[in-house]
Amino acid sequence: MNFDILYAFISATALLAIFPGPDNIYVLTQSLANGKKYGMATVSGLITGCLVHTTLLAFGVSALIKANDNIFLAIKIFGTAYLFYLAFKVFKSDANLVVSRENTPQKSLFSLYKQGFFMNVLNPKVALFFLAFFPGFLFNDDWSTVIQFYVLGLLFMLVSFLIFSLIALLAGLISNYINRSPSVGVFLKWLQIVVFLGLGIYILLSDK
Repeated sequence: MNFDILYAFISATALLAIFPGPDNIYVLTQSLANGKKYGMATVSGLITGCLVHTTLLAFGVSALIKANDNIFLAIKIFGTAYLFYLAFKVFKSDANLVVSRENTPQKSLFSLYKQGFFMNVLNPKVALFFLAFFPGFLFNDDWSTVIQFYVLGLLFMLVSFLIFSLIALLAGLISNYINRSPSVGVFLKWLQIVVFLGLGIYILLSDK
């Protein structure tokens, strides 16, 4: 087992969870508008949805990898191209971050859980990201790829849950800091670009 690969995966997952995106911004606004437990309900739904994507990836991609080495190479090339595309989208995006609790409707805890779950499961970008991200971090020559994808998926869920939970619990402090510090958006934008480019290169050079 290559623990260095797992450590790299955990570090990359933590960075990706911190970067501003639709999911963590939604958690932040729900926590600000309705309270911390409502933010946590949203987090729980989002993270549960990751299990669906992990299962689809584990059984679908594992069969493809086992069938043909050229298919695995094609998946890596796709992953690299997709991560480079994400870096380009971040480069073209506005670096300004604005967090507001206005116009955020009140919902029940279960409604927010369901919304978080379906936001994740029905988002094709999440499925594409899992396909681009996970295959480059296979870490054990003896374990089946199904088991390895599940280990990676559970690590992804655990790290994301911890960071999203901190966002929900510290929503007030985070929003005040963002609104007072315009430069934080610029810093996170360029850090995100570097991470996506680095991940793309890493995945392209990774072995099966």
